[in-house]
Amino acid sequence: MNSEEHNRILGEVVKNLEQVYDPEIPSVSVIHLGLIYDIEILEDNTVVKITHTLTSAFCPMADEINTNIKNAGMVEGIKESIANCTFSPPFNMDMVPEETKLALGWL
Repeated sequence: MNSEEHNRILGEVVKNLEQVYDPEIPSVSVIHLGLIYDIEILEDNTVVKITHTLTSAFCPMADEINTNIKNAGMVEGIKESIANCTFSPPFNMDMVPEETKLALGWL
């Protein structure tokens, strides 16, 4: 795996995820909320697998958020993007980065 290509893809996916929002908290992207657990680039840089969670297992916008996360993985050279939603561990406010809490006045 070419590390330069790997880093380019990872950077573009992260940039795209910064544009994906949970409608319940529309001022902060899913990545800055701590909802993205892992981004893997597989199969010779052609598949992206994004493991994420939701703020609630009963989120009414789950399908839309999952689709938006999946679409964020589709960058140049990627043939397939997989959005894997998990609730292990379940989301809690401790997962929100300190800088996000500070910016939102949650501290």
